[in-house]
Amino acid sequence: MDERPPPKFNIADYCLGSSSPQEPDKTALIVVSDAGDPAGAECWTFAELNDAVRRMAGGLRNAGLTDGARIMIRMGNTADYALLYFAILAAGYIAVPTSVQLTEREAQFVAMDSSASVIVIDEGLALKTVPGDTKVWRAAEINALRQHERIDCFADTRADDPAFLIYTSGTSGEPKGVLHAHRSAWGRRPMYDGWYGLGADDRLLHTGAFNWTYTLGVGLTDPWANGATTIVYNGPKDASVWPKLIEQYGATIIAGVPTLYRQILKHSDLGAFDLATLRHGLTAGEPLPLGVAEGWRSATGTLLFEALGMSECSTYISSSPTVAIKPGSPGKPQVGRRIAILPIEGGSEPLPTGDIGLLAVHRSDPGLMLAYWNRPEEDRAVTRGDWFVGGDLARLDEDGYVWFEGRNDDVMTSMGYRVSPAEVEIVLAAHPGVLEVAVTETKAPDGTLLITAFIVAQSAEPDLESIEIWATNQLARYKCPRRYIIVDTLPRTANGKLQRSALKHLANSPSK
Repeated sequence: MDERPPPKFNIADYCLGSSSPQEPDKTALIVVSDAGDPAGAECWTFAELNDAVRRMAGGLRNAGLTDGARIMIRMGNTADYALLYFAILAAGYIAVPTSVQLTEREAQFVAMDSSASVIVIDEGLALKTVPGDTKVWRAAEINALRQHERIDCFADTRADDPAFLIYTSGTSGEPKGVLHAHRSAWGRRPMYDGWYGLGADDRLLHTGAFNWTYTLGVGLTDPWANGATTIVYNGPKDASVWPKLIEQYGATIIAGVPTLYRQILKHSDLGAFDLATLRHGLTAGEPLPLGVAEGWRSATGTLLFEALGMSECSTYISSSPTVAIKPGSPGKPQVGRRIAILPIEGGSEPLPTGDIGLLAVHRSDPGLMLAYWNRPEEDRAVTRGDWFVGGDLARLDEDGYVWFEGRNDDVMTSMGYRVSPAEVEIVLAAHPGVLEVAVTETKAPDGTLLITAFIVAQSAEPDLESIEIWATNQLARYKCPRRYIIVDTLPRTANGKLQRSALKHLANSPSK
């Protein structure tokens, strides 16, 4: 691993302050709302970002918040989201970024579980019930923050001080908070060469929204720490917009999920655009189908570099311009990372090459989380001696490449997010037309993984449209099943336990 972070370390200062190599007048952020109107793009220099973040941080410090206060962000895809996120870090508080895709019910859970002192909400988003002592800020308060007197210094935080709290799906069906320290940004340094091949001259086009931690990290934190430019699009999305943006803004790197690249290949004519500036693409969040990787290379002449990671440590295994792609593998551990394959049944002695076990990261990694939020029992469950053990099954080959072998638990991936089957099942089971339900991933012909619901209906003619609407109203879009299959019974053991693995064999049943 890279040398340890300095004892005093603040993410906002590292990216936008004296610690960053950025040039003040250089363009740091381009926000495009209309791909057909390049002149109308919102452009921020590093100096402008620095000033805006310092002003908003000053307003936060003047708001009477207690040390360690959590500030939940429930906002749309605008530059204010990014500014507020970094201002919270600059002021020394804890950011709780949430996805705009969360339903009101899901956002309510995050607000309650995190005990947020402040919830910043866009006018167009709702949150009817909040804890009694929680402040709710909207446009007026955000504008006031931007007009406040700027702070002279970023918060004097330590590397191990909490910086942000993100929520991810757990096996119980209830989202769990993952608390990260300021040192997490330092822990991302192995990605610069080990995945991105990133330099100050790069212009990175991130296909995600500001409210996605993939964008906050890969799209903002890392480019700005290297003095590079970020391009984010917040207009109407269709597959053809991405090659158009590459051409218009001279993007050198594009970042997205495999599904996004598959959609671009299927619905846009890449040959109609000048992609000469593009050096390569980045992909993470779910396994990259071989057909998508080869299709992209054939259509653009560039490679897709895959990475494997987790919410608790971001990405730590990858291919890159300096790590050759081995088709089917996400790559090698990034230089300085300490990983191991541990026995599924327990123990902290690494398995030999070729054996399948649980992928583990050394607990000394600066990018590793501080803890699960108020869940000490889960912290103990993932700790084995000097190792942090996630739920990914993997093996190492003789060349040091990691081969992903699925999950040891039931957690699924969708559009780059972790999704708990139990959380989806709880929602679907509450529909009056559903007698029983089980959820798992099934594979589409092109290798894409789809969240699939297997339903035992209350009647002979189930109303699947009603069930879909029910799911959409209760779950974030990325958690909703992409496929529904009606079955007579669910596969169970002699003791009545659901055999989730057997569901995949039912995927050829008639489905919607």
